Amino acid sequence: MGCDTGLKPIKKVKKEESSVEVQEEKKSMSSTMVRQEMPEFKMDAYDAKTGHFTTVSSEDYKGKWTVICFYPADFTFVCPTEIAAMNSKYDEFKELNTEILAVSVDSKFSHKRFAETEPILKGLKLMMGADSNQEVSRAFGVLVEEEGVALRGRFLFTPEGVCVAQEVQADSVGRNVNEFLRQVKAWQYATKTGEVCPAGWRPGKKTLPVNTDAEKMAGHVGEYITLEEILS
Repeated sequence: MGCDTGLKPIKKVKKEESSVEVQEEKKSMSSTMVRQEMPEFKMDAYDAKTGHFTTVSSEDYKGKWTVICFYPADFTFVCPTEIAAMNSKYDEFKELNTEILAVSVDSKFSHKRFAETEPILKGLKLMMGADSNQEVSRAFGVLVEEEGVALRGRFLFTPEGVCVAQEVQADSVGRNVNEFLRQVKAWQYATKTGEVCPAGWRPGKKTLPVNTDAEKMAGHVGEYITLEEILS
């Protein structure tokens, strides 16, 4: 399956543009959302916490750490397990002042029915965006055009609206919410302190203070932190 890139919706071809010019433009588009600003969007949604329909937009998430999590479709198999896993960590994300928005191309009515009938989603608190016209999935670069569904794309945005982490997968394998929660903690710590986090970092483990010791540490990271410490 293929997907197009994500900062802007795909540009419509004008009559005066040649196919060569269009191909060159597609090649120049970024293939990642990382270090890009959150695309502007507005769509219907189902608020599972209140049981009511509402609307959500990119404006709602300005000034907040935000996770936007796309999934292929309601009433499928891997998707409810991912949604349930994210929901199980809902309070931990809230403690980190991090908002969660789950998105698929299903309607708000489908979301409501899905949340009410799928047993594993009992007690669901998440906001579920209804990208019925597929514009949001396309803007984030996760829409599979020929199938009309989104890939499993998960994006983390800073309060300034900049994407610092993304994970995109095909349908058959679900994502790990514990690993993503670890990444949120690491990014918040790094953003706050200016230090950087080595592989597998968790709160309480050693960071790399390159904001003060960059020259000293360059080429000598192994003298500061061991592989055993990284893997512990």
